[in-house]
Amino acid sequence: MNVFLAESTGAGGMGMIGMILIYVVIFAVFWFFAIRPQKKQQKEHETLLSALAVGDSILTMSGFYGVVIDIMDEVVIVEFGSNKNCRIPMKKDNIVEIDKQGEE
Repeated sequence: MNVFLAESTGAGGMGMIGMILIYVVIFAVFWFFAIRPQKKQQKEHETLLSALAVGDSILTMSGFYGVVIDIMDEVVIVEFGSNKNCRIPMKKDNIVEIDKQGEE
């Protein structure tokens, strides 16, 4: 009986190290497949928004195309359609794609 208890406590110490190692591996896999790509995508979006200029054609998250009229800190005034009276303020974060006016 004492031999059995001695063996189980010895294996328990190794089990704890193995359990910690499993948690570390799970966290590393989670970071590699979830957190890292999200941060990369966020940096690309910030780079896209920093290149925004007045007169650029944009695509919004909701699927509308428009032209940038004015740029402020977090807000952009966008003109939608051929009607010059349809100018709407929107957040910069809602811009998905930019088409530069001079590129063709």
